[in-house]
Amino acid sequence: MAKAKITRGSRNVFADLGFPDAGERQAKTRLAMELNAAMKARKLRQVEAAELLGIPQPKVSALVNYRLDGFSVERLMEFLTALDRDVEIVIRPRKSGSGHISVVAIR
Repeated sequence: MAKAKITRGSRNVFADLGFPDAGERQAKTRLAMELNAAMKARKLRQVEAAELLGIPQPKVSALVNYRLDGFSVERLMEFLTALDRDVEIVIRPRKSGSGHISVVAIR
């Protein structure tokens, strides 16, 4: 039996796929996951979420389906605060290598 070569991922699928903006894409996806969880927890319909977030319903549909190219990280954070979530940004020195962006959710 031939052994399969296994390559360890970077913990960022977008980086593994070669996207130049991998950190931003991962952050947006994580923020959208939390937005979707908050909308689900509040049992909001897309029309209700749209009114609360101040965007048209098709934009909420885009969020729900993780089509995030039309949203900035900042805008996604604003949506979270509109859904009664606190967003905290922490900046710290990196011990080695280049810095990275991560989003951590506490429920």
